[in-house]
Amino acid sequence: MIVYTGRLEWETMGLNTADLATLYLYAFLLGVLTGLRSITTPALVSWAARLKWLHLGSTPLEFLGYAATPYILSVLALGELIADKLPHTPSRKSPGPFLWRIVVGAFCGCALAYGTAQPPIAAGLLGAFGAVAGTLGGYELRMRLVKAIGGKDMPIALLEDAVAIGGSLLIVSRFS
Repeated sequence: MIVYTGRLEWETMGLNTADLATLYLYAFLLGVLTGLRSITTPALVSWAARLKWLHLGSTPLEFLGYAATPYILSVLALGELIADKLPHTPSRKSPGPFLWRIVVGAFCGCALAYGTAQPPIAAGLLGAFGAVAGTLGGYELRMRLVKAIGGKDMPIALLEDAVAIGGSLLIVSRFS
């Protein structure tokens, strides 16, 4: 295991390769889910920190476990879930929302790494790559499913919400 010592220094305490591979897989998948709903993943990561599933104390992301943070992010996530259903919401593939998803995917990947006392760089990059895949793949899948059911977007949007919430919760609960 690699332990974060408070600055940009790490102490090696023996590293389990299988655990590291699992962490990287979770970082990538959380990034994919960030591509679907960009505030849901940090909201659930924050809840994981608050519930001490992710141990972010004494790391740069310690604020995710503060008392108010999960509530604030949850309200924002709820707003995003509602806004996604509105007709004039910008495409997730437009530059601003797309870049936001990449940054948030990287952020969530870093949080998983810090929470397991691993260096954040690789997990952050995988979270960012996952966000790209989730943004582009999620959009394409949504459009195809909407077309397949006759042009009705709402059921597919709600399914996408459920996948983002359920998948994110499943991933962060693995750290409890």
